[in-house]
Amino acid sequence: MPYKTLIQQPFDEQTVAQAELDTYIEAQAQTVAPEELIPVEISFYDHEVYAGQKLIAAITHDEDLTQPWLVVVNGQEIYRANTWARVWRYICTHHKDGSLPVHQQQEAPNTTDNEIMCQIFNECEKFGFEILDDGIYKHDVKLGEVGYTNNQWWFVRASEEDQGRIPCDSALDGVWWLSMVDVDVETVSCEELLDKPFDQLTDREWEHLLEHEPGSAERELTTANAIAA
Repeated sequence: MPYKTLIQQPFDEQTVAQAELDTYIEAQAQTVAPEELIPVEISFYDHEVYAGQKLIAAITHDEDLTQPWLVVVNGQEIYRANTWARVWRYICTHHKDGSLPVHQQQEAPNTTDNEIMCQIFNECEKFGFEILDDGIYKHDVKLGEVGYTNNQWWFVRASEEDQGRIPCDSALDGVWWLSMVDVDVETVSCEELLDKPFDQLTDREWEHLLEHEPGSAERELTTANAIAA
């Protein structure tokens, strides 16, 4: 029992002292940058540090037994320590005095006009749309346009061109939004609809077919159901 007490006592004192030191360091860091820097938790071991809206550094963790906490800028380790509080203070101190390396914002990869058009064409093909010089069409009815400018995808509906471009996430996203445009099927010939895959026909298009080509439409539906079965 005495031996256990002798070993445990110094360990407890060391733990308490380390905790007090970390608290002091973190408090000092807050005096350096009380409202200037914001740590955003990505996971328990990973944080991103922002000055306003700008990412300036990252904090991460590895398997090092003595100094597992790292400060990373531009993918490069610039400092490491034994506690999170120490790396936080390092960032605060060096950001304030201007000695923290400048974080380079990642630039979007260059995308050529051909690559952009290929992406748009591939997505339009999935929906059975046609690309002409002035936009994207469905059954000779213009739906709108999809494009990529200044590292941003966008789309604009033909009926809302005066409202400008609407940002979107990708070529697929833009074409999908255009697919929501309501097309007047009365302007579409039955031959065009019969050439379209049955699973892509809307309820209104089926109604239009049944009204004008009941025999052909029913045969198409019967054949499609037989194949599906």
